[in-house]
Amino acid sequence: MKLSGGVEWALHCCVVLTAAGDPVPAARLAALHDVSPSYLAKQMQALSRAGLVHSVQGKTGGYVLTRRPEEVTLLDVVQAVDGASPAFVCTEIRQRGPLGTPPEQCTRQCPVARAMGAADAAWRASLAAVTIADLAASVAGDSGPEALPAVGAWLNAGPGDR
Repeated sequence: MKLSGGVEWALHCCVVLTAAGDPVPAARLAALHDVSPSYLAKQMQALSRAGLVHSVQGKTGGYVLTRRPEEVTLLDVVQAVDGASPAFVCTEIRQRGPLGTPPEQCTRQCPVARAMGAADAAWRASLAAVTIADLAASVAGDSGPEALPAVGAWLNAGPGDR
């Protein structure tokens, strides 16, 4: 399974938005993660189109989560950024070539398609079982309880405090 780099950035942004008390501009999120503002804006737009974040307009505008962190799964974010298409698409190779199986005899998926479909379903179930809140709790466990609040304070600092 290969995911785009945008998934990683989008997940990190969702996690840090849990600590922000106010809307956070995409440029501020980009500065925090040391990534191109235009690249990060693309990921935030994908999250917005999926209804995971909302863009607040105005001088103090920016992005906020639209749901509680406990209600946003990793699968939600992956699908927002990379789409919901399955990782494997069967092209019925077994029907090709000089010994191909006639289509009318292909009444079930082939073993390859079944195995790959099961793997995709397990992967999706695993992502659906982890929420943004779970990741935020892990940050506290890995980096200390002050880590995420410090990020939130930095994200919401006024122009003179930055």
